[in-house]
Amino acid sequence: MARFRYSMQNILNIKEKMETQAKQRFGEAKRNLDLEEEALERLFLMKEEIEENARKVLMGELDVHEIEDSQMSRIICDEKIAAQKVRVSEAENELEKARNELEEAVKERKTHEKLKERQFDEYVREENRAESKVIDELTTYTYGQKVGENG
Repeated sequence: MARFRYSMQNILNIKEKMETQAKQRFGEAKRNLDLEEEALERLFLMKEEIEENARKVLMGELDVHEIEDSQMSRIICDEKIAAQKVRVSEAENELEKARNELEEAVKERKTHEKLKERQFDEYVREENRAESKVIDELTTYTYGQKVGENG
């Protein structure tokens, strides 16, 4: 029996590499999103601290400079939060883009694997047909030999 060789194995290999790269990009995008979300969470915690500090300032002796500083800190923190939300949104978009690329790469690889499987099945059928033909020829030859000896 001859060895099976998939005619588009090099393409399948490329598709597998592309899938691996897409998995890596997806992982990087997920890590980036996680980092951006953690940064946003830290900003929310910072804002809570600033607001708590502002309440303490307002409860104590009224110091105009401290009140202004507190309000300015809150404004700056809100601006940082807004900017961070934009970065989180961009990271989510990148993650979705990477997910789509990964899904497409997986689909292409599976398509080529199916083609390889079909080609292998056809190869096995052809080998079985060839083997049956050889067996039939041997049987016919053997039968002919026996008939010739008896005749």
